[in-house]
Amino acid sequence: MKNKPAVFITRNIPTAALQRILPYAEVEIWDSENPPSIETLLEKAPEIDGIFTLLTDPINSNVVARFRSSFKVISQMAVGIDNIDVGAATKRGIPVGHTPGVLTETTADFTWALLMAIARRIVEGVNEVHQGIWRPWGPEVLLGVDLNGATLGIIGFGRIGQAVARRAQAFNMKVFYHDLNRNSELEQSLGVIYTSLDELIAQSDFVTVHTFLSKETYHLINRAILEKMKPTAILINTSRGPIVSPDDLAWALKEGRIAGAALDVFEPEPIPEGHPLLQMKNVIITPHIASASIQTRTLMAQMAADNLVAALKGERLPNCANPQVYSV
Repeated sequence: MKNKPAVFITRNIPTAALQRILPYAEVEIWDSENPPSIETLLEKAPEIDGIFTLLTDPINSNVVARFRSSFKVISQMAVGIDNIDVGAATKRGIPVGHTPGVLTETTADFTWALLMAIARRIVEGVNEVHQGIWRPWGPEVLLGVDLNGATLGIIGFGRIGQAVARRAQAFNMKVFYHDLNRNSELEQSLGVIYTSLDELIAQSDFVTVHTFLSKETYHLINRAILEKMKPTAILINTSRGPIVSPDDLAWALKEGRIAGAALDVFEPEPIPEGHPLLQMKNVIITPHIASASIQTRTLMAQMAADNLVAALKGERLPNCANPQVYSV
């Protein structure tokens, strides 16, 4: 009997997803919360026919080069694929799977959770209570800012940006958006206004980032942009850490150039111990958990499993990030 293909899964995944894979592969699972090192990935690469990856796994050109000729698929449990050298994989004819669309609503919900928490200083209040501090009710105790009627600026108007805009309607917000592509139909249906990045930055009370990471968006939110924000404005980032320059953001907050920030992603991750942003009360930092609902993470894992299994069976991936491999 022919042996099953060998697959390396770089973290423990939901049982429902694993059960989809087991009939088609001999599976090795990296049993640690920490991702496998680049050395481990280089060691495993020549021994496997497929790999199930996460955003924290550096599948660079060196790793791709070590995959054997029978290697069939890189299947990523994420929408983004910036940790993978997709160009190198494409040259080898290796399809790269990802999980688009599945985390849209969950990430939009979390964006609003951060926005509301930082606007109303919820984390500060919770921390005070846990520290045994309960200040008497007073007119100026933990004053936040209202969302109702405020102006929201959305940078990047893909699925998640649009979902954030839909939620803004409930708060009677004026919504600006900036994207590479203007969408007049969505402007009508969502009541949003297309504008330049500079105008969005200057007018918004809250700026939320939902663009993808590229050479053009690396450190898009930098000192020059932060200087143009209102001193009362708040920045939210649930997209990719490197889109925001952490040093420039720390400067802007220290100097009072903006009022606060809430970040689910950071450059680098984890945030370095002792980073000045960790000492600021007007900053919320969460450990990259915007998609971390039971339902969404389970569905993401199942989608990644389906991509993996399709390749092992010699079929086209349901969600392929480099479909050009099928036209070669």
